[in-house]
Amino acid sequence: MSSQKSDITLYTTQTPNGIKISITLEELGIPYKTHKIEISKNTQKEDWFLAINPNGRIPALTDTFSDGQPINLFESGSIMQYLVDRYDTEHKISFPKGTREYYEMNNWLFFQNAGLGPMQGQANHFTRYAPEHIEYGVNRYQNETRRLYSVLDKHLASHSRPYLVGEKCTIADIAHYGWVAAAGWSGVDIDEFPALKAWEERMTARPGVEKGRHVPDPHTIKELLKDKEQMEKRAAEARKWVQAGMKQDAEKSGSGK
Repeated sequence: MSSQKSDITLYTTQTPNGIKISITLEELGIPYKTHKIEISKNTQKEDWFLAINPNGRIPALTDTFSDGQPINLFESGSIMQYLVDRYDTEHKISFPKGTREYYEMNNWLFFQNAGLGPMQGQANHFTRYAPEHIEYGVNRYQNETRRLYSVLDKHLASHSRPYLVGEKCTIADIAHYGWVAAAGWSGVDIDEFPALKAWEERMTARPGVEKGRHVPDPHTIKELLKDKEQMEKRAAEARKWVQAGMKQDAEKSGSGK
């Protein structure tokens, strides 16, 4: 653990992006406080939270910066880079700046944030949350998610890599974990990608991942995917507040008039 003292509060909920940060903090052994955000109640759109993250999304994080002043951080990849840059002095889940591995790690971090996350997020939307079934949308985003999973699977299978970069888990792996664990929610079968499935199991076995994935609530996606009735119930509940949130956003921006 870094000798630097932290004053971290994590604003989060049980989502693939949310657990990225709690897992990172647990892997680093950094003390932090948790503030659960009720996204189904649009807590993330309240003024106090928008002062932390103007985009109104989780996760967000506050800390006391090295100058003694508060710092507000948002966007999961940015938060992860901040945490390792400032607190991972032993490079437990990162690599020293300027090394080959450092840049390779960032390749995969950005691959997740700019590629897999948005594509799988859209697959989730059209598969679970859209008010009507749109075949083109479902196929487009499920297939793109499968393509990106295939990229990961082939990379991990080559040279029997245990993790995405080098021989250790880094923020690149942590960024992917919650999304891969929830593959079935988007209609993608993880069994199609054996190297990626083995990587997911390897990640789940890590104590930091096991502890961090249950913040702020139990991480139960695997159990949910085995229960079709509960899965449909959860999707229906989520569909209501997703649609309500979209309507509210449109009204605020003026595009819903």
